[in-house]
Amino acid sequence: MRKGFLVSFEGGEGCGKSTQIKKFSKWLEEKNLDYVLLREPGGTELGEKIRNILLHDKDELSSKTEFLLFSASRSKLVSDVVKPNLEIPGRIVVMDRYYDSSFAYQGYAGTLKLDDIETITKFSIGEGAEPDLTFLLDLSYDTGMSRKSKDESLKDFDRIEQKGKSYHDRVRAGYLDLAKKHKDRFCVVDASKSVDEVFSQIVSEFERRYDLKMAKSGKKSK
Repeated sequence: MRKGFLVSFEGGEGCGKSTQIKKFSKWLEEKNLDYVLLREPGGTELGEKIRNILLHDKDELSSKTEFLLFSASRSKLVSDVVKPNLEIPGRIVVMDRYYDSSFAYQGYAGTLKLDDIETITKFSIGEGAEPDLTFLLDLSYDTGMSRKSKDESLKDFDRIEQKGKSYHDRVRAGYLDLAKKHKDRFCVVDASKSVDEVFSQIVSEFERRYDLKMAKSGKKSK
């Protein structure tokens, strides 16, 4: 049984994921909880190079090409960073997106079969790197894009953000379907609520799940 706790954050464009991750990280620091923050794609030197291709390259990329690039970055991140950190008692690994994104973006919204994504994902990360808790910040595409258009720092959309409403509506529907399939680890949060309301739900659910796991492992949280 691994000794750490893995929590991932997922959601569509403009859902406030980055804001909530920043608040959550600050909260972990204030609680003196041991954590590491990672992002996908990225987290390693190779992963950051792949991130630049995926988000900013001008070439058209098929769903298959996107997914294989994500998987290469993910495999490196999991083997070099995620799994070693999960071997540290009480260590919290916070993921800004993880493999659920591939199912939502390249599967439900793209052209890939979900079974193929699952097979390659299992191959790329192996055993013992599944999230203990996944927060899905659920928000409509229209509301998310409206938020982003009002934020000067977010007006330059990346390649994936530019794919349009129908694509991102399928992403949202895909995420919600994943949440139904994996109720044991997903916590769906209404991201249309205020920042503080969303954060309160995140902290409450995290404390409950983390304390429960640490109690089972014989390590009390601080």
